[in-house]
Amino acid sequence: MYYLNEYLASLNRIFDQNSREGYIRMDLNENPGGLSDEFIHKVLSTVTPELVSKYPEQLAFTQKLGKFIGAEVSQICLTNGSAEAVRYVIEAYSRPGGKIVSVSPSYAMYEVYANMYGRQHIPVHYNEDLTFDVDNIIEQIKPDVDLLIVLNPNNPVGDVYTTEEMDRIIAAAKINEVTVLIDEAYHYFYPHSFIGYALNNNNVFVTRTFSKLFSLAGCRLGYVVGQADGVTYIQKLCTPHNINAFSMKFAECIIEEPGMVVALIAKQLEGKNFLISELRKRNYEVNAKEGNFIFIKPKTDADELVFRMKKEKRILIKSYNGIGVLGKCLRVSTGETEIMRKFLSAMDELDN
Repeated sequence: MYYLNEYLASLNRIFDQNSREGYIRMDLNENPGGLSDEFIHKVLSTVTPELVSKYPEQLAFTQKLGKFIGAEVSQICLTNGSAEAVRYVIEAYSRPGGKIVSVSPSYAMYEVYANMYGRQHIPVHYNEDLTFDVDNIIEQIKPDVDLLIVLNPNNPVGDVYTTEEMDRIIAAAKINEVTVLIDEAYHYFYPHSFIGYALNNNNVFVTRTFSKLFSLAGCRLGYVVGQADGVTYIQKLCTPHNINAFSMKFAECIIEEPGMVVALIAKQLEGKNFLISELRKRNYEVNAKEGNFIFIKPKTDADELVFRMKKEKRILIKSYNGIGVLGKCLRVSTGETEIMRKFLSAMDELDN
């Protein structure tokens, strides 16, 4: 009899292969404006035949990244986006049948990967008012749990952890010998990082991505940070030459361009604050915390509005159901003010 992995047979995956070319993309937490044409052409002008023809070499970029984030090369593992980084941590630090705890709702791939590898996903649910109590997380940190995943800020709600809360989480994890993964995919939208916990504690890891603020979702680049011994095990799971040369070239130019990261943060925050202010002037109920995304309670049906936005305005947004007191609502990625104005104009026309 032919063999098929039983976990894959029962795994539910959704693959959206629809073209998004030419749309205003406010549905997947990318930067809808992207990097400037000038910067793109500047980077591409440095591409040589050698860069394209040889296998990508990670050392030089990892050294520069380490200097940028304050870590040693041995403490960093580059991955094909942070989604791959999360997958590798789950594979390395949880066992078949083992328990993985995370807040719900959160990044959907935590549960998908748990199911993919035959782990038990234990969700810690939000309160009806879209708040959560860290005590509910700590209650689930038990000796029979392998891995705790916390996304900070959390997608899609935008909550963050305080230093005091993270201290309590790490302390409970150490007592119960539970590995902690702190996913910082959105940390540049919130001026506080917990990377120090990963650099100074065993069995604590931080994952990050260049897809969000850095606007390189199409290049697929992320990384894991942790103690050198722990990162070594994650590196063993990587395929040879898993990071392409173009992603490293663009990321290197961004972190070395004077003032560019600060400017990207400021532009996104300006647009987000503008959008929130204008929506509230229009009497919309908005749930806006940290991260480059917000929830909006529309005046008409959320699903219908998503459809009309795409068809009539070429704007991509998402609808969510069961979001606490908001019920069915819109989840919208934020970006620069010019694009937020286009979205508001579409809302004025369609949502009434």
